[in-house]
Amino acid sequence: MEKVILGIDPGTNVMGYGIIKVENRTAKMVAMGVIDMRKESDPYLRLGKIFERVTGIIDEFLPDEMAIEAPFFGKNVQSMLKLGRAQGVAIAAAIHHSVPIHEYAPMKIKLALTGNGNASKEQVAGMLQKLLKLDKEEMPKFMDATDALAAAYCHFMQMSRPETDAKHYSSWKDFAIKNQSRIKN
Repeated sequence: MEKVILGIDPGTNVMGYGIIKVENRTAKMVAMGVIDMRKESDPYLRLGKIFERVTGIIDEFLPDEMAIEAPFFGKNVQSMLKLGRAQGVAIAAAIHHSVPIHEYAPMKIKLALTGNGNASKEQVAGMLQKLLKLDKEEMPKFMDATDALAAAYCHFMQMSRPETDAKHYSSWKDFAIKNQSRIKN
């Protein structure tokens, strides 16, 4: 099985991207970098730049799937709105190219890579360096790029897990409905 996975770490000032190629159950970094929009003052033109650059990355690397970091809940509503827009534009670029999208919470990505959901960006980058056997010179200046690569690697880890026969439930109500015999009145 061969697959190319694009990882995205959404941002309105700096958006990270990372691409891994999976061959024979082994992941290898293909590219990582950032889309730097700090010089663009118009927020709508920034969104346009995100769409153009993500589209260009998709055209260049032809990913089979995209893993994107979900915005975490913050206290600043305006920041969350801007971040959600940036994420939505990146998702729209993937949809435009019929690339399937998988969203992961930041904590899930950190947990998958380091075993600690509260790991620092530096710890995540260090683990990626070990897992993907990257030289120090290959490590980027912006952690947004390693965060994006981490999203792609997290997706690789999720798709590599063997399927189980375990039951899955969408809610407590779903659990209760499917397990009437286990519930005592």
